[in-house]
Amino acid sequence: MKILVVSDSHGDYRTFNDLVRSQSKAEIVIFLGDGAEEFNDVRMNYPEKLFIGVKGNNDWSCSLPLCEERVIEGKKFFMTHGHIEHVKYGLDMLKEKAKSHGADIVLFGHTHIPHNEYDGGMYILNPGSIRRFSCSYGVIDIQNGQILTNTANFL
Repeated sequence: MKILVVSDSHGDYRTFNDLVRSQSKAEIVIFLGDGAEEFNDVRMNYPEKLFIGVKGNNDWSCSLPLCEERVIEGKKFFMTHGHIEHVKYGLDMLKEKAKSHGADIVLFGHTHIPHNEYDGGMYILNPGSIRRFSCSYGVIDIQNGQILTNTANFL
């Protein structure tokens, strides 16, 4: 299963939509906050895909949750924007929280800087920001119980 991970669109509907269109094999799109309006608009264009989203610190009046946990392909995902876990000052709080939830895969945004690591039995991924010039995203591929995470630039 291929999963597209995006974050921090900050009003850039066009890039968000173009990115989802370019990743036609992705069955799931995970959005990590700061662009809930675009998230809601883009998902209407792709009813065949599952969209999962969390609220960012700039998504003031949306109904998305602050954190989300899901089991996908037998792997437990912990998703958050990251502002509550203060990820701009380090990942210790995020890692502890995710570990206490039994996460296999930890996804966060907020910093606008792509990050991809394996630590303490957890895959930890920040796709960066899909906003125009610094446009990056993440991809997770789960096949036969094996996990591959990656980040890439778009445009």
